[in-house]
Amino acid sequence: MTLTDNRTAGENPLMLCFDTSTAVLAASVCRGAEVLASRHSHAERNHAVRIVSDLKALLKEAGVGEVDAIAVGQGPGSYTGVRIGVSAAKTLAWAWDKPLVGLSSLETLAMAAGPYLRGEKQAAEADPFAARLTGQPVWIVPIMDARRGQVYGARFETADGSVWRRLDEDAIRLIGDWGSALAASAAEAGAQLAFVGEIGPHAAALAALEGAVALPLTIDAGEMGELAAERLAQGLVDDVHRFAPNYTQLTEAETKLGDGARTEGQA
Repeated sequence: MTLTDNRTAGENPLMLCFDTSTAVLAASVCRGAEVLASRHSHAERNHAVRIVSDLKALLKEAGVGEVDAIAVGQGPGSYTGVRIGVSAAKTLAWAWDKPLVGLSSLETLAMAAGPYLRGEKQAAEADPFAARLTGQPVWIVPIMDARRGQVYGARFETADGSVWRRLDEDAIRLIGDWGSALAASAAEAGAQLAFVGEIGPHAAALAALEGAVALPLTIDAGEMGELAAERLAQGLVDDVHRFAPNYTQLTEAETKLGDGARTEGQA
């Protein structure tokens, strides 16, 4: 639940940002768009073991004892990972009495492509990302592997990686069908289609899409600060008690339970 809050913490709020929706525990301390410290730990989805120590070390590295607000990735992504991050953020926001800003993990993943589009970062020389973008409007499609040929995905449009517009909401989709539909729509609209994120498991399907480019990326917690500060400046924060992960699908256990209930009902 998003609500309006008067605690905007000024123009450059000090934000503790983190996301645990993937195998990478991404965290940062940001003052507006300025990144004071950041960490990206490959914890193999075992974030519960590291999140407290990593956040404490990060605050110490940034030289701050108190922040103005907490920003966290709300999902979608790993069920356990998202739950851990959301639980930690709610606990800190409640204990410190600070505003809580929930961010789409897919939107944060899309924002990680911004520095490449703006020429601030260079992709691998064998496949330079920005060089293959031709000045057209760019559709950035962040994806996370959801197994069985599925991805968690969304779609954003940008011209240069500075201003973004959401075109598709976060959802779980079959990459084959969705990718083909996006490629056809992009060609019709004169847009460049660029997939970013967990490319590896779906490399073959993406390579088959005419005109599409792909860039493996992980979530950049540094990008979370500016995004969260914008939300906070608008007074858009989340109710700590009602804030919940965005899973976009039933867990495997819930699916099996539902199947079992339907089977019993049909028997």
